[in-house]
Amino acid sequence: MPQHLFANLENKRAVVTGSSSGIGRAIAVELARGGADVVVHCNHSIDAANETVEQVRQLGRRATVVQADFSELTAGDAAAFVDRSLEPFDGCDIWINNAGADLLTGPAAELGYADKLRVLLDVDVQSTVLLGSEIGRRLKEEGSGVITNVGWDQADRGMEGDSGELFAVSKNAIMGFSRSLALSLSPEVRVNCIAPGWILTAWGEGASDYWQDRVRKETPLDRWGTPQDIANMARFLVSDAASFITGQIINVNGGAVR
Repeated sequence: MPQHLFANLENKRAVVTGSSSGIGRAIAVELARGGADVVVHCNHSIDAANETVEQVRQLGRRATVVQADFSELTAGDAAAFVDRSLEPFDGCDIWINNAGADLLTGPAAELGYADKLRVLLDVDVQSTVLLGSEIGRRLKEEGSGVITNVGWDQADRGMEGDSGELFAVSKNAIMGFSRSLALSLSPEVRVNCIAPGWILTAWGEGASDYWQDRVRKETPLDRWGTPQDIANMARFLVSDAASFITGQIINVNGGAVR
């Protein structure tokens, strides 16, 4: 079946947080390829966000940037961000919570263990929970909508080291929240969570030979995943082709089991 028929998003309105680059950008562009207009969110990376907007517009869809800092987000901040995000296209049908702190390649990589934990709980967990709850309530009142969150495939089975421990805390929280939010919002709104495996983003591109070898050994399909792999799943999950799927954690990880 042609992809455009299988996951058609024609005239849908989407908001993708953390979509100035990487997985978020790939999702925003893929939703546009499916026919959706897209609100692109960034914190500081305005130029990069505008590049995402241009890619969306090249596909013939509308796009705009909404800037917001999700650190120390309050319920009032979340409501205000949702208001600003719904304004450009007079509402939304699809909400993707992708924004997260970069603890591997950004300035936060230099923080200590406890400070990294605070950043993850603040940015990843707090924003996903408060924004998901706020937009979910509104979509339920309107009678339809789809929310997709982003977890991590190793969160519920474990990975050694500081990063493994810390990301397990934040991503398990998001995955558990997704399951419960799906129950709270059903049947009007579907909620799912994508759990990426080893995805070739900025950190992976500069990873050592040890990590390059480890990724391939742990991944039965013998390669890194790409942001496009995640974007393809996101497009499917928010489309009517997935209309009987909610409350699920979907691993996109090349078959990895450890």
